[in-house]
Amino acid sequence: MSLARPIPETPSQVEFLAATESLKNASAEQILAWAEQRFGAQAAIASSFGAEDVVLIDLASKHAPSLRLFTLDTGRLPSETYELIEVLRNRYGLTVETFFPERERVEALESSKGYFSFRKSIEARKECCGIRKVEPLNRALAGRQAWVTGLRREQSVTRTSVAAVEFDADHGGLLKLNPLVSWSSKDVWAYIQENSLPYNTLHDRGYPSIGCAPCTRAVKPYEDERAGRWWWESAENRECGLHVRG
Repeated sequence: MSLARPIPETPSQVEFLAATESLKNASAEQILAWAEQRFGAQAAIASSFGAEDVVLIDLASKHAPSLRLFTLDTGRLPSETYELIEVLRNRYGLTVETFFPERERVEALESSKGYFSFRKSIEARKECCGIRKVEPLNRALAGRQAWVTGLRREQSVTRTSVAAVEFDADHGGLLKLNPLVSWSSKDVWAYIQENSLPYNTLHDRGYPSIGCAPCTRAVKPYEDERAGRWWWESAENRECGLHVRG
């Protein structure tokens, strides 16, 4: 009779510091393998199905197959994103845990403030992101021990201080792992091409970063990767609240 794998304890600050030291120069493969050994199915990859997330899904299939996968369906994603999710589901046999915003809150927001309130001010945009992304993320992370993201330092000015291992006090003390933190965009696309991975077709139309359809546009060659996200705001504000920077 096989024994069930014990559920790991919530990581402590001591473990966080130890992991920070031991994984600071680790490769993406090594970080994922560590997450597999330490957390297994109690860790999950948060995916918006951009280029980085496709790489993470492929790497996890090889080095951390027990990790779960979830996405936040805001209700305003481009059709190309849904098409890619189906391709990946079939290719890897994935179960994609999908979290929607609370219906009542979306209905109240759109009924009282219209369909594009997020363009009126930073506060209004953050209200929309809070309803469509932040609250669903809170539910997605409930009961987890760690989560894995595709954050990279090169992506924007708001992400230059991202570390490979972070302590997420906002979600109850989870470990937040960013295996691709030191990868460049060239590294990401080299991996995609070398492994013949599917990817969002919007990338071929000048969209390096893809979120909700009304809040995402193509970028110009001289702009940074996230310049097409909430482009009417300054670069320092282009985060939705999922990744809180201290």
